[in-house]
Amino acid sequence: MFGLKSAEFPSPLHVFDEMPLPGSTFPSNNLLHFKLHSRCLVGKVKVAAKSDELSLAHKVFDEMPLSDTFAWNNLIQTHLTSGDLHHVVFTYQQMLLRGVRPDRRTLPRVLAAVSGLSGDLFVGKQVHGQAIKLGFSHDQYMISALLEMYGNLDDIDRAKCLILDKSPSTNAVSWTLLARLYIREGKPSLAIDLFYQMLDSGAEIDSVALATAISAASILKSLKDGRILHQIARQRKLEVNVLVSNSLLKMYIDCGSIEDARATFDRMTSRDIISWTEIIHAYVKKGGYSEGLKLFRRMITNGLKPDPFSISSILPACARITASKQGKEIHGYFLRNRISMNLTVLNALIDMYAKSGCIESASRIFARLKHKDVISWTVMILGYSSHGQGELAVELFREMEKESCMVQIDPLRYAAILRACTTARKTEEGTLYFKQIKAPEVAHFVLMVGLLANAELFDQAMLFIQEHKIKRHAEVLRALLDGCRIHQRANLGKRVAEQLCEQEPLNAENYVLLSNWYAHNAKWDMVDKMKGMIEDMGLKPKKAYSWMELRNKVHVFGTGDVSHPRSAGIYWELECLMKKMEEEEQKPSADYSLHDVDEERECIGVGHSEMLAISFGLISTNSGATIRVTKNHRVCRFCHESAKIISKIVGREIILKDPNRFHHFRDGLCSCSDFW
Repeated sequence: MFGLKSAEFPSPLHVFDEMPLPGSTFPSNNLLHFKLHSRCLVGKVKVAAKSDELSLAHKVFDEMPLSDTFAWNNLIQTHLTSGDLHHVVFTYQQMLLRGVRPDRRTLPRVLAAVSGLSGDLFVGKQVHGQAIKLGFSHDQYMISALLEMYGNLDDIDRAKCLILDKSPSTNAVSWTLLARLYIREGKPSLAIDLFYQMLDSGAEIDSVALATAISAASILKSLKDGRILHQIARQRKLEVNVLVSNSLLKMYIDCGSIEDARATFDRMTSRDIISWTEIIHAYVKKGGYSEGLKLFRRMITNGLKPDPFSISSILPACARITASKQGKEIHGYFLRNRISMNLTVLNALIDMYAKSGCIESASRIFARLKHKDVISWTVMILGYSSHGQGELAVELFREMEKESCMVQIDPLRYAAILRACTTARKTEEGTLYFKQIKAPEVAHFVLMVGLLANAELFDQAMLFIQEHKIKRHAEVLRALLDGCRIHQRANLGKRVAEQLCEQEPLNAENYVLLSNWYAHNAKWDMVDKMKGMIEDMGLKPKKAYSWMELRNKVHVFGTGDVSHPRSAGIYWELECLMKKMEEEEQKPSADYSLHDVDEERECIGVGHSEMLAISFGLISTNSGATIRVTKNHRVCRFCHESAKIISKIVGREIILKDPNRFHHFRDGLCSCSDFW
C-alpha cells in the first residue's frame, strides 16, 4: 500500500496484536531520563520539519533506543500538517513496529490522513479495529474522525449506522459533522432532518450545529425551514451569534427574501466583513445599486477594511455609465489604503470601467496585469466590442489564442470573438471562428446571423437560418431585423416583424415595429389596427427613458418630458442647436419605420429622451466636459445623427449608452461607424 510492497513491513493490525495491552508499562530502568531525552528529540524533529528535511526527522527516531507516544504523535502531526499523508500512515506503522502504544491523540490524526487518501478504506477499517481494541471507539474525537473517514471513503448512511447510532456518548459535534457530510454529498434535506432528530434527542444545540442546518435550508431555498430555524435561534438566544446571524442572512438572500435579509442585518449586534459583503452583494445582484453603494460606504465608515470578495461585490454596482464617478472613487480608496487586489478584483475593475464608459481606464489596467486568466481576456474583448473598437477586440483574441496553452477557449470565448467580428465587420474571420465551435449554442447562431446581416449579406443570412433550422428562435429574427434597420431594408424588416408577432404574440414591441412601418408608409388604417390590437390584448409597450448623473444625483427624462425644473433651458438649448443644424444644412432626417418605440415616432425628435438628457448635460456642465447619457431603448436614427452633429458644434464628447453598445460621439463621428 502507498507504493510500498507488503513484504517491507507487516500489517499494522498484526503488529498491534503483538503489542502490550493498555495499561502495560514500558521496560525501562530510567523512565524519567527517557522522557526528557525523547522530548529533546521532538524539538529536533520540529526543526528538521521546518527545514523540509523530514528524512532527518526519521533519522533522529532511528537513533533512539526507545521513544514514547508524545514524540511519535509530533512526527505524525508534522507529516499531516505538511500534507504528506502517505508518510503519516507509514510513520504510524513504524510506531507500531517499535512497540509504541497509540493514545487518544494518535488515531484521529491517522484517520484524518486515511480520509484524504482515496481508496484506502481497508487501512481505515484496520485503524478503527485498533481503536475498538484500545477502548477509544467512543471517544468524541475518535467518533468525529471515524465519521469523516467513512463519510469520505464509504457511505454516509453506513457511517451513521456504524458509529453514531451505536455510540452512547454522541454530542453536537458528531451530529453536526454528519450533517456537514450530508450537505457535502448534496443531501441537504437529510442534514435538516438530522438536526430535528438532534433536537428530539435532547442533545445540546450550539451555534455551529444551528448554522449548519440553516445552510442546508439555504441550499434547498426552503424559506419555511429557514424561518423555523430562525425561531429556534431566537428561543435559544443564538440569534446574536455572528455565525448564526450570517447564516440566516445568507439563507434569506438565497431564498429571495431581501426584506427578511435586511431585517436580519439591521438586528445584528455584531457584524463582520461577511455580514456586510452578503447584504451588499444581495442588493447589487437585485439591481439595488444605490443601496449597495450606501451600505459599502457605511461599512468603511464603521472601520471595516474591504476584502477582495467585498470589493468584487460592490464594483458591479459601479458598472453603469451613471455610476462611473463612484467607481473611480472606490478604486482611488483601494489605492490610497493599499488594499490588496487579487486577479478577481482587477478583473472586476476592468469590467466596471468598460461598462461605465471608461474603456481607456479598463485598457490601462488590463495592460498592467502580470498574469491574465480567461476572464481577463474575455472582459476586455467584450469591452472593446461594446465601445465600437472591434479591430482591437479581434486583435486581442488573436493574442489570447497564442496563450491557448494557459487559457481555455470555450464557447463563451467564441461568443466574444463573434461579437468582436460583428463590430469590426470581419465576416470571413467570424465565419472561420464559428466553424471551430464544436457544439454551437443558440447565442452563437444569433451572433452569426447578426454578423451576416450587419454586413448586408441577407441572402447568406437567410440561407444560414434555413440550413441550421433556427427560424423558430426569436433572438435569431431580431438579429436579422437589426441588419434590416442598419441598411434600411424596410420591406424585409416588415416580414421579419410579422414573424416575430407570430412567435411572440404577447410582446408589445413587435406590434410597435409593424405600426411604425405602416406609419412610415402612410398606411394609417393599419396603424390604427395595430394600436387597437395592443389595447385589446392589454399589452403595455415599454416607455423610453434616458438619464444622466450630475453631482451625485440621477436626472431622468422621458419622451417629451417637461417635468424637469430646467425644462425651459433644456428645450431652448435644443432649439438653438437645431437652428444651427438647419443653417449648416445638416439637419438629420427622421426614419422610424423599424423603430420599436411608438411614442418617439409621434413626438418630434427634439423631444426624445436622449436629446433632452444631452441638452441638460450641455447647460449644466463646464465647457469641454464629457456628457454621459444612458437610454433604456435603442437610440433612434434621428437622435444618432443629431448627436454626431451636436458633438461637432459644441466641441464636446458625448457618450450615449443604449442596451446594445456605447456610442462615443466626437467631432461629428460615432465610434459605432453608424452600425448599431
